[in-house]
Amino acid sequence: MTTPTTFPTVLRELLRTHQAFLAYAASHVHKLDLTLPQFDIIITLGNTPGLPYKKLGEKTLITKGTLTGVISRLEDKGLVQRVASETDGRSQIIRLTEVGKTLFESSFPEHLSFIGRLFSDYAPEEVDALEAALKRLHEAVVTMRKNGGESYADEE
Repeated sequence: MTTPTTFPTVLRELLRTHQAFLAYAASHVHKLDLTLPQFDIIITLGNTPGLPYKKLGEKTLITKGTLTGVISRLEDKGLVQRVASETDGRSQIIRLTEVGKTLFESSFPEHLSFIGRLFSDYAPEEVDALEAALKRLHEAVVTMRKNGGESYADEE
């Protein structure tokens, strides 16, 4: 088990890595004249017939309050469109336009390749170990949130 004196350094590295990763990803996305949230919408909608706002919000890293503005800016660029839902007259479906589909099809594989360069010095088993460690950390965070910050050990 990690002692309280060692986890702050892990937390610091996690946050530094997160910030550096976002800056690295943004450097590629900005060449497409998009922000990271805009690109998140494009890649989430790619290969779908469109998604309702709620589902789109759940699948992206964009907060509900920000989502409408991001979609509006993508709409202004001609990359997405809002259409009435055929099953629920109160909701709208957000989908890529033809221009948006073309952008997705050309930029997503390129972006994956760009991000993949980060792992070029890792052996496959190192990537697997990193993924496993991150999944375990994610599960711990989700469990703690569900328990209001209390671990199962604290409840005993």
